[in-house]
Order: sequence, then C-alpha cells, then structure tokens
Amino acid sequence: MSLSPTAETAPDGVRMQAQAWLDSFAGALSKADPAAVVALFDPEECFWRDLIAFTWNVTTLEGGPAIRAMLDAALADVQPGGWVIDEQAAAPDERNGVLTIWLRFETAVGRGRAIARLRNGRCWTLLTTMYELKGFEEKSRHHRIRGAEHGVKRGRTTWLEQRDRRQASWGETEQPYCLIVGGGQGGIALAARLKRLDVPTLVIDRQARPGDTWRNRYKSLCLHDPVWYDHLPYLPFPDDWPVFMPKDKLADWLEAYVKMMDLDYWGSSPCRKARYDAAKGEWEVEVERDGRIVLLRPKQLVFALGASGYPIVPDIAGAETFAGEQMHSSKFTSGEHYRGKRVVVIGSNNSAHDICADLWEHEVDVTMVQRSSTLVARTETLLDVVYGPVYSERAVDNGISTEKADLLAASMPYRLMPRVAVAQWKTIAERDKDYYARLTAAGFMLDFGQDGSGLGTKYIRRGSGYYIDVGACELIANGEIKLKSNVGIERIDPNAVVLSNGEALPADVIVYATGFGSMNAWLADLISPEVADNVGKCWGVGSDTARDPGPWEGELRNMWKPTRQRGLWIHGGNLSQSRSYSQYLALQLKARKEGLPTPVWNLQQVHHLR
Repeated sequence: MSLSPTAETAPDGVRMQAQAWLDSFAGALSKADPAAVVALFDPEECFWRDLIAFTWNVTTLEGGPAIRAMLDAALADVQPGGWVIDEQAAAPDERNGVLTIWLRFETAVGRGRAIARLRNGRCWTLLTTMYELKGFEEKSRHHRIRGAEHGVKRGRTTWLEQRDRRQASWGETEQPYCLIVGGGQGGIALAARLKRLDVPTLVIDRQARPGDTWRNRYKSLCLHDPVWYDHLPYLPFPDDWPVFMPKDKLADWLEAYVKMMDLDYWGSSPCRKARYDAAKGEWEVEVERDGRIVLLRPKQLVFALGASGYPIVPDIAGAETFAGEQMHSSKFTSGEHYRGKRVVVIGSNNSAHDICADLWEHEVDVTMVQRSSTLVARTETLLDVVYGPVYSERAVDNGISTEKADLLAASMPYRLMPRVAVAQWKTIAERDKDYYARLTAAGFMLDFGQDGSGLGTKYIRRGSGYYIDVGACELIANGEIKLKSNVGIERIDPNAVVLSNGEALPADVIVYATGFGSMNAWLADLISPEVADNVGKCWGVGSDTARDPGPWEGELRNMWKPTRQRGLWIHGGNLSQSRSYSQYLALQLKARKEGLPTPVWNLQQVHHLR
C-alpha cells in the first residue's frame, strides 16, 4: 500500500481509465440499476467493504450476488451521487495491473470517501465510508462554537462554572444520551467525537484517573506499535514523542486528553448493573459513585473495555496447594518484589515476554513455559516492512496522513489480508533468518500464523499468539530467560510447577500469562447472560483457525456496529482501531439521536456465544 501519484500528475491514460469506470459506476447508481453496477465489478472475485455509508453497518460484501442484494435493498434510501475522483488516481501496479482510485461522494444524509481498486478495467475491491452527516457537521473549523460572550451581562456564568454544573447534573437533572463504560483510549476517543457532534455523553470508569489502566500495569510496559499508528482523534502526539511510548507517558497523555477535549468523565465510578427498558427505549444503569448508587438512563450504552474480557486462569490440578504467590499477568506490576526468587511464567505472548524481561532486569530466576508456538517479530523489521509504507515518518514525508493511512488499511477486505500478507512475512522471515535460527536453537517454537500470514491476521482472528520483540527474545536466545517449550502443565505442587514431561520447576511465584476471554462476558455479568448470548461472541472473523471458529464472518464480530441488543454497542481494539472506528460509531449514534433513518443491512449473525 504505497502512495499513489495525484490525479493531476497521473498519466493521461490512467486518468481516463479511472474516470471512465467512475462515470459508468456513478451512472448505474443514479439510474438505480443494481445489475449494471454489479457488471462493473470483477466477475471472478470482488469485494465491497462498507463502513456505514450504504448499510449503516460495518460489513463486507463478497461477490456480485451479495453486492446486488445489498443494492436492491439499500439503493433507494442511500441515493448516492456526486462521485468525483479525489486527490489521487494511482498508476497501475506493474506486478498485478491494479489501478487504485481515491473518491468522494454523497448520500441522502451524508458525505463519504471511497477507495476503488480496478483490475482489468473492473472493480476488484471497493471501500465506501461515511465521514460526515449533512446538517450535523462536527463543531470544528467553520462550525466551531462562539465560546465567550462579549459584552456585559448580569448573572454571567463562566466556562468553568458551566462545566462543573454540567458534570454535576448527570443522573440528577440531566441524563446522557450516550453512556460509555470504560475510560481508556477507546472510550475517550469515542467521547471526543461525540462531543464534536453535540451528543450528550458521559464516560465512566472504575479507575480513579484517566490512564490508570496503563499506570497500574507492570513498570516496563510500553507500546509495541509505533507512535504514528497510535494517534488519538484530533490531537496527534507531538512530533518529538518516542516511537515506542512508555506506559506512564501514554497514561498522562490520556488524562490530559480528557481535559483538553473537555470530556465529561467520572473516575472511581464502576458500572454495577444495567437493564434495558424496551418500553421506554432506554437503559437503566446503576453506577457506584462517592459511596452511593446513581441511576443513569442513557438511550445508548457503549462498552469500551478494551479488546477482551476477563482474565483466563487455567484450572490446573493442585493449584490450591501452592505455597507461594499466584497471579494473572494483568495483576503483575514489577519484578522488584521478587528479587532473588524463582518465578515461572506460563505463556509466551506479549505480556509473558515483557514480564520475563522485567523479572530478569530485577535479578529474578525466571522460566517461561511455552505450551504452543508463537509469532515473534523484531520491531525494526516491522517498522520498515509492515508499518513503513503507511504509518511512519517516511509515509508522512510522502504525504500519507493518518486519515489516509486509516483509509488504506480499511480498504483491504479481511478475506484478502492473508493472501497479501504471506509474501510480506516471507520477506520478514528471510531478512531475519539468523535471528529466528537463534530462537529455534534455544528451543523456542515459532510460527507465522497457521497460513503464514503473520501478525495482523493473528490479531484480528484471535488477538493473541504473538510478541513484538522489544528485548526479551535476546534473553531467551542466550538462555538468560530459561525456556521450557512444547510442554503442558501436569499439576502444581506446593513448591513447584510439574510439566507434562514429568519435570518439576521449583517456583516461589507463578504468573499466568494466559490471555483473556471474549468481551461479551462483561455483558453477562453487568446486564444478563441472556443479553450476552443474544449478542454473541466478540472479536474474530470466522477464519476457522485456532481460537477463531467459523463460519466466515468477513468482519470483526460485533465491533463498532449494531448488535442484536437494541441500544448496545461494543467499542475497543488497539489505539489505531479506537481512533479510526470511533468515527463510524459516533456517526451511527448521532444519526439515531437526530432521528435519521438508519436501516441496517446484514445485521450481525450469532454463531458463537461465550
């Protein structure tokens, strides 16, 4: 995904080819002729990914019949028009003859951006996105509020007084239209977008301060994704911030973000229970605040609790007899507490590596137990091969803004990701073959995904199974972090972890870096098991690979789109996803607040519960 020449500098033949296809496409849409539209798509393989512009959903249509069915149902309501080639029209890629076109368009209610890829003169992939609602534009630039009232006025209230009164009114004299449960990067990114859309929104979190979820993790934690990938909406990180951000620096930025964006945020305010009142079309949410229960009645309830559910701790025979300390990785803070002790870390993903490295730095005798293979990659290689073309200083110099990078990333259908990624990861494997050889010699079990498609697909399929190397692999390769691989856990004795091969690992502390469950487990406890099962499993695309059972879904389950529980939404993922998809979720919420018609095409099916 490299930068394309602008429409003005692209060859005349390229511009003519792009314009000819667009004229035919726009003409067929304007005539409400779905058959003519489908005829402009590649008959052998084609995809249309829509982010709410046509479907009021986050969905991918695969093949001509699926595209035809959507257009038959939605075209009369959408009324698309105003199609123009945007700033870029790409020269064909000599390797595969693909021509990329950047587009803008309008619908009856909104304005959108699109990216089309043509192959042999027909559309191979199409991305359509809505970025703005007509008449309900964000309160920015030309639409910014006046602010201070000039002149003299008795009884004037200041901005600070107005803010304090507003925040004190929630649950008393005023109710938020949208309540966001979870005040991490996802929750506050969405709240910032809703603020600009004039949607009354309150964020609640069990932690005392924004950023505490990061502050309270182990001391050595840092972001494994580069800074260009991690910007929040509207306020990018300063251009001198580190490529890989320490967790406390990020935590302070999140806290500052809440203040700078003037968000209504309640810390130390856990959600205790929620119930949907179908007759009133609103939620009843019990929030514990200042030692009492406050009842909130939002119309829309968003769970923004990360990318996973509760910590998973395996049920191992004898665990209750262990004489030392046991904890899940989410509770680990620092190896300084265990200096001179023997620690066994069960697991081999990001947290396991980070914790093992932290323990080694504090002179702890640490052993990693690797039960299954893990994908690992050097940060420098990822920066160059994976992030470099779109999320890097190189990309910025080439004119790829964060917004453009997000659109490029979204334009690749999930079905095609493995095919595109396999070649990329073959390059990585060859470039770092000596690095991987040293790890393999140490006994570490490596993989690049079940189909060799690498980290990105593992992330969207299961959200685990990988480590971005920020230092621990060298310690494993040279034996300073001890490794026991390709083994299970037979039992736990009072002073040891006994492996399936009969070997006993003496232990004073056991850390379970064993992952997390599905996000809808939160729904089961905070709402009801029935609602959790009605919504179904969150995350995964149905790839039928490990921890991502089929059937094929084509999109992340239940993320950023309508669920089968009215008024209930799931928002999460990494910093990049929180930034990018918060825009589409915010527009869906704003449209409902304003009473706009939002007919949903292809509502999420439920194939798996928890």
